[in-house]
Amino acid sequence: MTKRVIEMPELGMGTFRLEGDTAYNSVKMALEVGFRHIDTAQIYGNEEQVGKAIKDSSIPRSEIFLTTKVWNNKLNKTDFIPSVKKSLEKLQVESVDLLLIHWPSPANNQAMSEYLTELLKAKQLGLTKHIGVSNFTIANLNEAMQTLDSREIFTNQIEVHPYLTNTKLRAFCAQHDIHVTAYMPFVVGKVLKDQTIIDIAKKHDASPAQVVLAWENAKGMTTIPSSTKRKNLEDNFNDKAVKLDDEDIARIDGLDCNDRQATPDFAPQWD
Repeated sequence: MTKRVIEMPELGMGTFRLEGDTAYNSVKMALEVGFRHIDTAQIYGNEEQVGKAIKDSSIPRSEIFLTTKVWNNKLNKTDFIPSVKKSLEKLQVESVDLLLIHWPSPANNQAMSEYLTELLKAKQLGLTKHIGVSNFTIANLNEAMQTLDSREIFTNQIEVHPYLTNTKLRAFCAQHDIHVTAYMPFVVGKVLKDQTIIDIAKKHDASPAQVVLAWENAKGMTTIPSSTKRKNLEDNFNDKAVKLDDEDIARIDGLDCNDRQATPDFAPQWD
């Protein structure tokens, strides 16, 4: 099977927990620094600020890869498409590049086939170029592939970082040619204080953040770190300056301790 070419930039700007002016300023700065991949979601409450920052940047829409996600209470035949149209209105765009199911956790236990059919419909209506999922386990993906051809599932956005390498799920995604997008790469800053990461950073005359992003990149993943500071955004954007060797990667792999950050009460049974 020929592996799909992913046109999504492998480094994006995440906007989780960014609100109001902070969200607007962070996205605007990220675009100024050179980021062309922005990730948001209905539940973040910042789609309007993200849209305004993109519009005010004067960067052509065609140059920006924009992702949003549909929330749990919209995962039904009645609300799904109207919620996506509302997101597009807030984002001030005619379509997004990628539309994701945020969690496999519909508010009223709707069948996955119902909301994945709506997700595909959103693509067919031209509301999004690509469709995918987020926080889906192996069991979730197996169920999803009963409704969607695996080639339709552009990505599975999941938590992956040195403290949670999620190896089994990533291997399953690779087997089915489903690209992995990793969120929370810095473990809310914890991994940047890890002595192993710091030592590898010193070895390469790089920052701990650049080392983590280089590790994610070496694993073939897209990642979406978040920052509100221009210096950190510039630092993250220059992650290509770091080339990790096999020993570095093995040492970082060894940090895995199943330290999961995203554990809401509606989360699936993790692999």
